[in-house]
Amino acid sequence: MDDQSVLHTTPLHALHLSLGAKMVPFAGYDMPVQYPLGVMKEHLHTRAAAGLFDVSHMGQVIVKAKSGSYEDAALALEKLVPVDILGLKEGRQRYGFFTDANGGILDDLMITNRGDHLLVVVNAACKDADLAHMKANLPNCDVTLLDDRALVALQGPRSQAVLAELWAGVSGMKFMDVREVPLHDVPCIISRSGYSGEDGFEISIPADKAEEIAKALLGHPDCEAIGLGARDSLRLEAGLCLYGNDIDATTSPIEASLEWAIQKARKAGGDREGGFPGAERILGELANGTTRRRVGLKPEGKAPVRSHAKLYADAEGKTELGEVTSGTFGPSVEGPVAMGYLPVSHASAGTTVYAEVRGKYLPMTVAALPFITPTYKR
Repeated sequence: MDDQSVLHTTPLHALHLSLGAKMVPFAGYDMPVQYPLGVMKEHLHTRAAAGLFDVSHMGQVIVKAKSGSYEDAALALEKLVPVDILGLKEGRQRYGFFTDANGGILDDLMITNRGDHLLVVVNAACKDADLAHMKANLPNCDVTLLDDRALVALQGPRSQAVLAELWAGVSGMKFMDVREVPLHDVPCIISRSGYSGEDGFEISIPADKAEEIAKALLGHPDCEAIGLGARDSLRLEAGLCLYGNDIDATTSPIEASLEWAIQKARKAGGDREGGFPGAERILGELANGTTRRRVGLKPEGKAPVRSHAKLYADAEGKTELGEVTSGTFGPSVEGPVAMGYLPVSHASAGTTVYAEVRGKYLPMTVAALPFITPTYKR
């Protein structure tokens, strides 16, 4: 962005304004933080029925080997991520992350095998850096940002019923399946995935048709427009990381409790062991453990403990342990929820630690993640 004062807009910007959204700057975009329904009701509606989120600010990137071979594209991208991309079947998606030479996380992303190319969805704030990173390190691939597409997320237990009004075949999709199908004769790429802990879909739409498709989905009585406020509380209850808060270049995937996203093929003894930035540290931590871990935290009482609150071993604030990385009120659990990093000595569920909030030391209990039971369609 050349002029930092000018915010980008998504193809759904006019629709947000027409729906009465409160707009805020987010990752260089003018985005809806909430609608007249309000954050609490938007959150609970998504958990009970279906919510539609505009996530068009995220980057949709095509990675295609110059040879035209999926295998070449997969092996190239594997040099940047500790993820098995070669073994990803066509029409399937996988969570991953770019790592740096120190084993830190540069961004987290979704990777899809689209037959002859990869579709990589990256975070809005990291989009330019990720694009440059891929272009610099994938010389035998064409790396293209799709700037002519919108992206929406339809989330919640009624999301399948809402989407079925536009495409009856949706019931055949399982979690992390990806299909290209026409919605209202518009070619869309649909993945059964999301960021709420609920069953749901992410739908990539040609930009000039985005409002038409969004309105068709919102026309269903079970579907409401949902803003960034509820998106944050939904993902935090689901124990999902927000890049820049819970994970960044100072956190390794193992410290972040993301080792589940590293497949056997890339681990020690695997077919394609290592070969990604920071492999020595990351594989070492997989084998030997880390000194700290990302954990769930439940404050006592009703007041949320926000990010950057320092965590202590004692109620006097003498022994500092770490800090809260995300914290808010969880409407579904009817109480505050948080995540943060603690030494492994204090990372077991049930351990009491103390957060410093305005000079007071409030007890928090280390809790298993996620705080809600996910409803992904396996």
